[in-house]
Amino acid sequence: MRQKRRNFTAAFKTKVVLEALKERKTIQQLAVKFDVHPNQITTWKKQVLSNGGAAFDNSDSNSELEKTLAQLD
Repeated sequence: MRQKRRNFTAAFKTKVVLEALKERKTIQQLAVKFDVHPNQITTWKKQVLSNGGAAFDNSDSNSELEKTLAQLD
């Protein structure tokens, strides 16, 4: 019988990636600690580093806020 695919929460992924970015332990050590494949940690880390600027980009939220305020007036 096949195993069910595991789904990880965003909070868990963030925790793992932050640990990886601290570089206090190797990816292999983190993989054992969190019971995740090392390639998965590397993939999550690349995703965070490539999309990290989006966390500080407020252009979309500002435009939505302006639209909402315009509708209220």
